[in-house]
Amino acid sequence: MRVDHDLAFILQFENVAWFEDGVVKILDRRIYPMEISYVTCNNYQEVVKAIQDMVTQSGGPYLAASMGMVMAGHEAKVKNFNRQETIAYIKQAADDIANARPTTSSRMRNIVDASYQRAVSDKWENHDELIALLKEYAIEEVSGRYARIEKMGEQLASKVPKGGTVMTQCFAETIVGMLCRHLKLQGKEDVKFITPETRPYLQGARLTASVINDMGFDVHVITDNMPGYILKEKKVDLFTSASDMITLAGHVINKIGTFQIAMLAHYYGIPYFVTGAPSTVHKNLDTVEIEERNHDDVLNHLGTKATMDGVKAYYPAFDITPPQFCSGVITEKGIFSPFDLKSYFEKDM
Repeated sequence: MRVDHDLAFILQFENVAWFEDGVVKILDRRIYPMEISYVTCNNYQEVVKAIQDMVTQSGGPYLAASMGMVMAGHEAKVKNFNRQETIAYIKQAADDIANARPTTSSRMRNIVDASYQRAVSDKWENHDELIALLKEYAIEEVSGRYARIEKMGEQLASKVPKGGTVMTQCFAETIVGMLCRHLKLQGKEDVKFITPETRPYLQGARLTASVINDMGFDVHVITDNMPGYILKEKKVDLFTSASDMITLAGHVINKIGTFQIAMLAHYYGIPYFVTGAPSTVHKNLDTVEIEERNHDDVLNHLGTKATMDGVKAYYPAFDITPPQFCSGVITEKGIFSPFDLKSYFEKDM
């Protein structure tokens, strides 16, 4: 049984990113659920652009990255490259895909480098074997990632009281599905969710709420300026988010807006649990680059201009939550204090 067997529509592997028949199809999360449409990538450079353009986000780019490497193998076949040319092309694809978005480049690098190692191995004699090898790895990688995330979902579900209320932030992707799966297994089908909309792409309203609804749970969407009031008024029991990066010093880098909700939760005495593993690359904030995205995204609302000509905007894609506002970091190895993440690397599975 596949690890995604009972998860919501947009968490199924084929509905994230998938190589088949010479192309990579990526579900366009920018317009889901209003429209179910796929962006078709005919070369790995188009996969890079799809990642940059937020066609997929959260955990989606990681499967898109490994499927983009499969695409590069297919291109080498079409171009009739010899072995040396093929390896060089795969290496270039790895470099380009890894750097599609700066904030997550270190995690992306791990995935594409693992693909590249298969390309330089002696496990293939022709391009068809290489393509099969790269796709096999892509499926193994996403399956292993989902399995690790399921352990996080189980632990996070154990922190939610029966009949409780959970506030989320942005789209924590697979963790949302795994949380819902284990709430059901723990007999907590009566848990309610509140999710801020997450402007400007509305990932919370469109993606998180859709997954929770698909999984059979009660979910309410709120605007991004409501959490301060809603946390207390609706008696929220727990705030949670995923993470784009967690430094070894315990700083959580996640979708812009996470910091303010974490700070408000702290004010009300509501625990904030973040899911994700600490980074070995980013020991502190000195090496973290906060991505500035296109300011026009803020000046428009789902493609409709909402401001007067001449008005400007800021759009940092992420913010930084200090460790003092985080109750615990939920990993596949257990729950760790954000002030003692070195213990994560010392603990065996």
